[in-house]
Order: sequence, then C-alpha cells, then structure tokens
Amino acid sequence: MNELDVIYQYDGTFAGFLCCIYDSYAYKESPVGFSSDEGFLSLYEVRTVPTSAAHSKRVYQGIFSRSAQAAKVLRRAFLTCMEDKELHLYAFACKVLRKGGGFMGDLSDPVYYPLHKALLHMSGELEKLRGFVRFSDYHGVLGAVIEPKNRVLPLLRHHFCERYGNETFFIFDRTNREVLFHAQGRACIVPMEHLELAAPDETEIQYRRLWKTFFETVAIKERRNPRCQNTFLPKRYRGVMTEFLPLDDGDAMPSRPEQPRLRLLARPTGQSLSSSRSFCKLRRSMRDTCTCETCRSRAVCSCVKPLKNRRRMVFFSCSGRRSMASRRASRSTMPASGSSV
Repeated sequence: MNELDVIYQYDGTFAGFLCCIYDSYAYKESPVGFSSDEGFLSLYEVRTVPTSAAHSKRVYQGIFSRSAQAAKVLRRAFLTCMEDKELHLYAFACKVLRKGGGFMGDLSDPVYYPLHKALLHMSGELEKLRGFVRFSDYHGVLGAVIEPKNRVLPLLRHHFCERYGNETFFIFDRTNREVLFHAQGRACIVPMEHLELAAPDETEIQYRRLWKTFFETVAIKERRNPRCQNTFLPKRYRGVMTEFLPLDDGDAMPSRPEQPRLRLLARPTGQSLSSSRSFCKLRRSMRDTCTCETCRSRAVCSCVKPLKNRRRMVFFSCSGRRSMASRRASRSTMPASGSSV
C-alpha cells in the first residue's frame, strides 16, 4: 500500500462507500479517513471518489462470494451511528476480502467486535421504534416524527408498509433528515432537511386527549416505578410521543411530584445507646417510603449496604458498650489475683 495519507470524500451512500474500497485497491492506498461533507477541509490530501454502479457491484459481489453473512453485516452496519464508521467498515471489508468471513465467529476479534456492538445497539433501537412510533391524522394522511440515533428508516420500511398497506402515511426522521412516504402500495425514502407539520384539528386533539387520559389512568398509582419505566421507555424517545406531549389547548403534562429525600444523619457525641437504636429503627422504617439521596430511587438499592454498616458501627461503638478489642486490652492490663500492688 502507498504510505501517502489520504482522505476519501464520497457522496455518503453505501454504493459510494463501496467505490472507495475499489479505489483504495486500484490506487494501492490505505485511507486515513472518510468524509461525506462537501465543505470538508483537511490538512491531508483529499481524493474525491465518484460513485460508479459497476465498481460498487464488483466490490459487493467480491465480498458476497467470500461470505454472504459478511455482506449482510457490511450493509446493515453502514446504517449505524458508530463512531469512525467508515474506518471500521473499511478494515472489515479488507479482512473479508483477504481471509474470508471465518473470523466473524470470534467476538473478541478487534475488527469485527465494533461492528457487532453497533449492530446490537441498532437492533435494540429498531425494536423499540416498532412500538413507539406515534401517528397523527393530518387531513386523511397519517404522519409521525422520530429522532433515532441510527438510520433506521430503511429497516422500518417493510414493517410499517406491511402493517398499514391500505393507508397513506409518512415517517419523518429528524436526526438523519429523511422521510418515508407510502401511498397506494408504493413507498420511497427521500432526503428532506425540514418538515413543518400542520396544526392538528379538533378531532385529532380529542383523540390525543383520550390517549393521554388512558396513559395516565391505566397504571396503578401505588406501583409506579419511574426507574423501570426509564428502562423500557428511555426518555430520548418521549419527545415525539403523544402521551408525553402537551396538548395544543394549553393542557400541559402533569409535573412529577417532588419526592422526599432521605439524609444520613450523624449521631451526636454523647448520645445514648437507646437513642441510637431508636434512630436506626426510624431510619430503617423510612427507607421503604423515602427516596435515597445517593441513587434517587425508592427501592432498596446498592447504597443501603453502607447504611447497614453505619448502623452496625453505631451499635458497637456507642458510649456504654465496649468493643471486644477494648475488653481484651483492659484484661491484659489488670493485675493477677493475689499479687501485691
């Protein structure tokens, strides 16, 4: 390979990236970076790679002939939000072309593991978005807005087009600035920088109010668990979900009541053992109803263990009761029976 440091600039598509792999073999270069920004500035030499259907097809067929699974991984990993994505994909493609796809069975491989981790992250986000997408009716057209980290519209396309085959709808990806249109059994994904949605009508506002009422009343108030809800429904998805958005008629979301905070109080000097025990019992009873100051949770958590240790120290270090070490020390200093003083 040529030792000259060069950066490849392409159009940001998967076919354009495959053309970058083709040019690296044609010019015997190993690029130090990739860029899809037209106004990109760098101190390194920048080579603009044109997109050619023949070159991209040749590279993809070469990878597919060595491992069909590797070709699928390469295509899906291109949709992830992995940092330095092109460099990882380039190293993966070169290793597949050189050795085949046998190394993919080893998850400790430094080339394959970053792709495997990014694919797991995208799969989890994809599974959540299948259930978290909220449509609204805009004069007969269903519309939704999502804010994913990965480019998931090509993977969500089949699911929603099959589920709403008779509907006219669109899904706008605000992060990657593209939109999925579906009408009359046909779908397409086109780039779009900005989408301004019309104000909902009275019927849509009424349906939103009904949905918010259902969401706020279906749960059991005494069993509310915010930490568990954050696990299954992360907060980054709630900015575009109907049940967490205020209505346009001024009905804002109910604010979360401030929970009491449990503070760990030190025992004053000279406090008796009985008062220390009562203080510990009081703190033990408050632990089930108050919020821990360390982790801000109402459940028994990892910060309870230091409280137990602190309570044990209070029991055995209070005034009026000596520890075993102090008793042994006093016994060693006592004179033997019958000896003269």
